Amino acid sequence: VQLVESGGGLVQAGGSLRLSCAASGSSISVNAMHWYRQAPGKQREWVATINSGGSSTNYADSVKGRFTISRDNAKNTMYLQMNSLKPEDTAVYYCNAWLGSPVRLYWGQGTQVTVSS
Repeated sequence: VQLVESGGGLVQAGGSLRLSCAASGSSISVNAMHWYRQAPGKQREWVATINSGGSSTNYADSVKGRFTISRDNAKNTMYLQMNSLKPEDTAVYYCNAWLGSPVRLYWGQGTQVTVSS
């Protein structure tokens, strides 16, 4: 089982990026999935969660109204649309989910997002 993030990069403040988290080796369709981020010198923090069917989402207060989490179970992929980016959004972004058999927690390798002021 593997989770692979992509879509990070360098963007100016106010810009947008769309991150993807592609799963292989296990279907994501029955599991909630999550985005986390870790800024330099800080602890990893939770960003957003989406339930298995995509009908329920939750966001950290710091990104609410600017970020949108979504998923395409047919493509075994989760997304994070990030709008109105701020320099404080600069971090490595990770996805995770409980997957596989036996089930365990998997993390992706992370994708760097850098927002310049």
